[in-house]
This record gives sequence, C-alpha cells and structure tokens, in this order.
Amino acid sequence: MKALQFARTGDLAALELRDIPPPRLSEGEVLVRVEAAGLNPSDVKNVLGRFPYTTLPRVPGRDFAGVVVEGAGDLLGAAVWGTGKPLGFARDGSHAQFIALPASGVAHKPQRLSFVQAAALGVPYTTAWDALERAAVDAGTRFLVIGANGAVGSAALALARARGAELLAAVRKPEQADRLNAAGIPAIVLEQPEHLGAQVQAHFPGGAEVIFDTTGFWLPAAVPALADFGRIAIIAAPVDGQVQLPALALYRRGGSVVGVNSLLYDATQCAAMLEAFGRLFDEERLPLPTGLREMPLEQGPAAYAEVNAGSAEKIILRP
Repeated sequence: MKALQFARTGDLAALELRDIPPPRLSEGEVLVRVEAAGLNPSDVKNVLGRFPYTTLPRVPGRDFAGVVVEGAGDLLGAAVWGTGKPLGFARDGSHAQFIALPASGVAHKPQRLSFVQAAALGVPYTTAWDALERAAVDAGTRFLVIGANGAVGSAALALARARGAELLAAVRKPEQADRLNAAGIPAIVLEQPEHLGAQVQAHFPGGAEVIFDTTGFWLPAAVPALADFGRIAIIAAPVDGQVQLPALALYRRGGSVVGVNSLLYDATQCAAMLEAFGRLFDEERLPLPTGLREMPLEQGPAAYAEVNAGSAEKIILRP
C-alpha cells in the first residue's frame, strides 16, 4: 500500500511516500480503508522528533475517516472515523491507504459529515470536548475562549453553544471579532494582558466561570477575568514551558487550572468521545466544517512543509 513513512526524526526530509505491506490484523482489530486523513500540527512535530515515545519506522497521522473492509463482522462495510494515541506514534497511523486498530477504536461516522469533513475534526474536537467535560461547561456556564479563531477554539465554541453555555470569544484581530459577532458569538479583541480582566468583566459581570486558553500565553492574565470557583483550561504553553502564575489571586478566587492533552487518550477512549458528540452533527446542533483543502497522499511531504511553515489552512490528505 502507499503510505507516508519516516525512519528518522529531526527533519521533514525524512518523510517519504513509500510502498509498504498493508497492516496485519491482530485479534479484535479492524482494517479500515482510509478515505480521508487530517493533517495536524502534532503530526508535523512528530516527524521533527518532538515526541520521545515515537518508535521508528513509523507512518504518522492520527485523524481519519474511512470504511471497515476487514475484521469485526458487525462493523464490516461501516463508515467510521477515529483518532487517538498511539496512532502515528507507537503504531502506524492514518497517512496511508489502510490503517489497523482495535474495533473499539473506531466510531460510526455521522451521516451529515462527508469523509473529508469527518477527517478534519478528530484532534480539534476531542481536545475541545475533553476541555469542556473536565472544566464542567454546561447550560448557562459563562464561557470564554481565548484564541477562538483556531481549530480547537472554534470547536470549543461550537460544542459549548450546543450545550447552552453563555459564550464570549477573544481574538487578536478586529476582522476575526467581526466574523464571530456576525455569527452570533460575542467577541472581544485582545489588547494588553492587564486589560483582559476588565474586558471580560464588562461582558460577564462577576467574571467567566470557565476560561479556555488555547494559545498558551494568557494564563496569568486570565486570573483577574475568572469568577469565584472558576476554572481555567489550557492546552499550550510558552516554548520554555514556564509561566508566572498569580497564585495568590487564583486561590483567593477558589480557582483551578485544568491541563488538557489529547495524547492522554487512546483510540478507544477517543472513539467514545466521537460517538458522544458525533450525534450532535446528525441532530444539526453542530456546524459542518468548511474551508478544507484536499491534497493527494502523494503530496503529503509538501503538505507537511506547508503546515510547518505556519499555514492556517486545514489540509486533508486523500489516499
């Protein structure tokens, strides 16, 4: 089968399109013909050697949508989607014509989503879902998303809106705020960090009950914007991993910080998340993804280079 594969890390030149044998199934596994596979920044970082637990040689890729062609009889012929560790790290991932994984590691693809649309959502939506679950975002929760224009931020807003939360988005550019406001989501433009508390308090008197910082840079500034007993969820940090946290102000509010890391969940755990929020697409309570760019698997190395260069487009590889 055709697959992207790398046998060393540290350089995207190590990623090549190769002919390799198709996966062999172990007991309880299914073979999925990949119809579409999402490309995430973490896939690029994997080839660059940012994950010490990756074993080589390896086919990268976490997100996919496709059809079960071998394995568990009740799933045979089913349209499925999936994501999760160890795909692309300790076992071959989705940037190939076929992928093998436990039958419990695939979820039924929502009917309203095409294969391409479904392949775009795995990592962003499971990350956002985990943040909302663990930070207890529910109907009426005053919820702020910092970096709301990104893939995870957009997913968090969509999922929180479906839950009936009160929304506020924070973005860098006025035109981004204009688009969110036009979509019915109140938005503020991020200014100096010391101004964030007042900006949020003006919209949410008493502060936001949950703040989701998707950028890694606003954790200290978020504390003054937090309601009593509020939660701040984070998915990123500065390059050196260090941040000065105003602990006095945080504990006086009874606040807490929730670290969110999608790589803590295997494919089976992620499949349960996909089943849980996937039904919301078929119920027309979540928006269909748009603006996706399809590229053939043969152009995979070029696609990786584009993402590494900072491209904001969501690229979907088609085997």
